[in-house]
Amino acid sequence: MPTLLTAAILGVVEGLTEFIPVSSTGHLIVAGYFFGFEGEKAKAFEIFIQLGAIVAVVWETRGMLSRLALDAGRGGAGPRAALNLALGFFPAAAAGLLFHGWIERNLYSPRTVGIALIVGAVGILLVERYHRRPVVQDVDSIPARSALAVGVAQCLSLFPGMSRSATTIMGGMAFGLERRTATQFSFLLAIPTMLAASLYSLFKVRHDLDLGDASFFATGFVAAFLSGLVTVRFLLRWVATHDFRPFAWYRLAAGAAIWFLLT
Repeated sequence: MPTLLTAAILGVVEGLTEFIPVSSTGHLIVAGYFFGFEGEKAKAFEIFIQLGAIVAVVWETRGMLSRLALDAGRGGAGPRAALNLALGFFPAAAAGLLFHGWIERNLYSPRTVGIALIVGAVGILLVERYHRRPVVQDVDSIPARSALAVGVAQCLSLFPGMSRSATTIMGGMAFGLERRTATQFSFLLAIPTMLAASLYSLFKVRHDLDLGDASFFATGFVAAFLSGLVTVRFLLRWVATHDFRPFAWYRLAAGAAIWFLLT
């Protein structure tokens, strides 16, 4: 096993990249390659630290989650929000069950990540340039068809390097969600999506886990949680006054650098 410092670095990478549109999976694949930390144990670790990021977004959206839960009991916006999360969750969940094994065997490499970073960057630039005028200004008002469209867009994130946050935020903006609303819905959608994916994947690699790895995994979890808190707060402030083009330029540079270093 690598050192606890490596665990902390990988945890920070997860937390910093999970919620911004640059692909946490892609960054972890590349970081694992350079650290020489690959194989089944590395996959189990990457899945586990995602749970730290999930806890971070739950904590940061706790007010919204509590409000929606209370509204559900009074017949307010809660039921609509639950329906929208289901519509956003199931397309990627179904596609993941069908294709995750093949994708993991064939596409989990730095080179494919480099391609996806570049393709996703172009997608961000196109959405920023041509997206429709926002017509949905808050999470409570998202139409079911828009939530389903975001869910279909999220299927693209199964390709490592595309980014779950990029596909959901850009998908939301393309279908009329205001930038901050699309970001908030992406955060909420991350909870069931990441939790289901993480628990399912952890179950598959359960035989690769043992108590001797506890400190390594715990270090990564805490690092992902703390850096995830910082990232969620940063992104909500960022979208108030900025667009996502800087992340697209970063993706282009990162994708080019990966290909330059690995080919």
